[in-house]
Amino acid sequence: MPDALPGALPPAPGLSPLADEFSRAYWDAARDGTLLIQRCRSCGRCQFYPRGHCAACFAPDPEWIPASGHGRVHACTVIRRTPNAEFAADCPYVLAIIELDEGPRLTARIVGDVGDIACDEPVHVVFTPAGETFVLPNFALDGR
Repeated sequence: MPDALPGALPPAPGLSPLADEFSRAYWDAARDGTLLIQRCRSCGRCQFYPRGHCAACFAPDPEWIPASGHGRVHACTVIRRTPNAEFAADCPYVLAIIELDEGPRLTARIVGDVGDIACDEPVHVVFTPAGETFVLPNFALDGR
């Protein structure tokens, strides 16, 4: 399991994601410290979230490829209160939509020194344990 970023969130026991036939490869790679996305074998478009077809041309069976792990903050918010007891101890935390260099967007937490976060800031993936078998890809601001 990869090392988490200093100051990253502690493991979240009991809140592990559910892997299914489309996402199992993604979660297995995250556990090994690799961020995977899907690329269409027909049109070449990259996509996230995992699914059994291309969202652009509907071709079946997209392939998994390693993402660079780099991107930019597309949008973000600071969560100061939550109705979910499981996340209350984590508040405040930053939830963001990350646009990967390969194009797809995904939702993740920003961990580490956040300071005055702004849209379009460059980020890189870091991995945080979530329970005993899952690792979540989160992001940290470059240079912080």
